[in-house]
Amino acid sequence: MLDQCKALSNETRLRILHWLKEPEANFPCGDTAELGVCAGLIQQKSGASASTVSAHLAILQRAGFLQATRRGQWIYYRRDEERIRAFTDDLHRNL
Repeated sequence: MLDQCKALSNETRLRILHWLKEPEANFPCGDTAELGVCAGLIQQKSGASASTVSAHLAILQRAGFLQATRRGQWIYYRRDEERIRAFTDDLHRNL
C-alpha cells in the first residue's frame, strides 16, 4: 500500500488519473478509445517532457492504477478501476 500512496503523492500523476477517468472528455481518442489513451496525448495535455510523462505512467502502472496496451509503436493507457477500487477499500478499512 505504501508504493500506491507514493504513486499518488505527485500532482501530475493525480491529474493523469483524473483525466483518464473520463478519457472521452479529456482526449481526442478516436478509433482507439477502447484501448485507452496514447501516451503522446497524455504528454501533450500535461505539458511535461515525454521522458517525464513516461516515468509518471510507469510509476502509476507499477502501483496497479494503470493498464498498458501496446499496438505497434504506440502504448495506450487506461485506468484499472478494479485495482483502484480495491486500494480505496483497503485504505478505508485500515485508516
